[in-house]
Amino acid sequence: MENKEKKGTFSGIPSIIIRFVVTSIILAITSFLTPGFVLVGLRSIILASVVICLIDYLVEKLMKVDASPFGKGIKGFVIAVIILYIAQFLVPGMRVSIIGAILASIVIGILDAVIPGRSI
Repeated sequence: MENKEKKGTFSGIPSIIIRFVVTSIILAITSFLTPGFVLVGLRSIILASVVICLIDYLVEKLMKVDASPFGKGIKGFVIAVIILYIAQFLVPGMRVSIIGAILASIVIGILDAVIPGRSI
């Protein structure tokens, strides 16, 4: 049986944990920097990370689209904005305006390029 994974990348549980931690850090920073994007408390940040990771995973599996803000150009950016906007309805303590979701996607895209690991 041939191993098709890239060498040096994480897969499975370690990948999920790294993705969750990176997403939590990026969401906390984004909440601080972005007007119209509010996460109140650590519990909201953690729950938002879980919800966003799950929605992102479902989008990638069902639509075969990279939902990162700079993945697949404008399509990935728009999907990231939609994921952030939808997450507010599932996470208590999270409030996002449309402009806030757009600005947050830009900030997340920039932070994602700087912080190792893959978020949203």
